[in-house]
Amino acid sequence: MTDALDRRSDRPAYRQIADQLRSDIDDGDLQPGSKVPSERSLMERYGAARGTVRQALAELRTEGLIEVHHGKGAFVRARAPIHRLAHDRFARRHREEGRAAFLAEMEAEGRAATVEVDYVGAEQAPEWVATALGLDAREEVLVRRRRYLDAGEPIEIATSYLPLEIAAGTAIAEENTGPGGIYARLEDLGHRLEQFTEDVSARMPHPDEARALELAAGVPVVRVVRHAISADGKVLELCDTIKAADRYILSYALPAS
Repeated sequence: MTDALDRRSDRPAYRQIADQLRSDIDDGDLQPGSKVPSERSLMERYGAARGTVRQALAELRTEGLIEVHHGKGAFVRARAPIHRLAHDRFARRHREEGRAAFLAEMEAEGRAATVEVDYVGAEQAPEWVATALGLDAREEVLVRRRRYLDAGEPIEIATSYLPLEIAAGTAIAEENTGPGGIYARLEDLGHRLEQFTEDVSARMPHPDEARALELAAGVPVVRVVRHAISADGKVLELCDTIKAADRYILSYALPAS
């Protein structure tokens, strides 16, 4: 017996098959890591040609829902999303315990987190960064570029910008900033952090971002631009983060008054 496809629909058969398989994944009938039915079984299930089934699987692969392993078949992607708790990750207690936000968050989920520092040095600030930091156009800033990994798989890349007058000659300008990361070092220098603001947007990745994050075709990214603000209202750091959208759930706790 075959699953029903609406032969009168304007929606192509391969997309109807993809819709039903996607629903099976969303509903948990196909669990993360489980094998997707073979091409032959899907042909029989839907009364469809091999080319139609392959188009359906290609669509799911493009969406990042399945992975195809040569000689083994297609599997539902097994990587569980990370819960990014915006209301907790920058709490001062983490810095006081010597844990940077990312590592504290990953530790709480029992994940094997690593950070690769790709670059640390002085560069001319992009205009939008100079404006945010209250600097003159073309002024140099300290730049830190990192890649963050979960069990060896890249999940986000980030670039931090800080005024040179604050960061130059300090541990912030070193590859390893020490326990608690950048924000702990800023507070060690007497710059008490008062709040963080974040602007969140989504888009398709640029080619270099797709390579750095090893993204499957069709997987978008989430961009988070954060301002670290001192008690006297100065922006001490601007952090531009690009996250693999399929690896994160962004969680926020908002006051009701």
